Amino acid sequence: MNRAALFDVDGTLADTNHLHVTCWWEALRQAGHRVPMHSVHRALGLPGEDLIARLLGDARDKSEDGALSAAHETLYGTYFDRLPSYDRAADLLRELDRRGWRVVLVTSANSVELEALKKAIDAEDAITATASSDDVSEGKPAPDPVHHALGLAGARARDAVFVGDSVWDMKAAARAEVTGIGLLCGGIARHDLEEAGARAVYRDPADLLEHLGRSPFAHAPRG
Repeated sequence: MNRAALFDVDGTLADTNHLHVTCWWEALRQAGHRVPMHSVHRALGLPGEDLIARLLGDARDKSEDGALSAAHETLYGTYFDRLPSYDRAADLLRELDRRGWRVVLVTSANSVELEALKKAIDAEDAITATASSDDVSEGKPAPDPVHHALGLAGARARDAVFVGDSVWDMKAAARAEVTGIGLLCGGIARHDLEEAGARAVYRDPADLLEHLGRSPFAHAPRG
């Protein structure tokens, strides 16, 4: 069996969380909803429909959901030509690939957003496969995206590590029985990531790369 290095993208490999916060806040504002930005930030990592439900509640007018998601996509799309990746994110993916890991991107972004993110990260040569929100019926924190990514990598849960920046990432990893690594660069506190199931927490991709030999990647079985 193969070993799989699974990575969330927004807030993990790309410095885009605050762009998403601003775009969701503006989309909601345009529709007449006053939602604090910190609440939007805490909901990032959920699929669009679940994010809206978390922010507006189940009693909302659900017929608005499509328009809100479309407004967010339009606003976020204006940044596609200049999305920033984190320092050494590409180096981290290439080093894991060099060590024999199959790198799979696991994201709540749709396929169009994912292409822009991959271009920003610029490590296509190290990426085995990608799994977007278009590929599963239920997104994080359900384990479905992780299970799908494991299938793409041809790996078992015990032979995989999932790296993400949100509590939803860590919960999805835990529910799929995959070791989770949390990164602080997405803006979520260490305690919250650990409480959600993170086995280890690092500052950002550069910090994880520097300590790779002592991280859960160093202790994962070799198939």
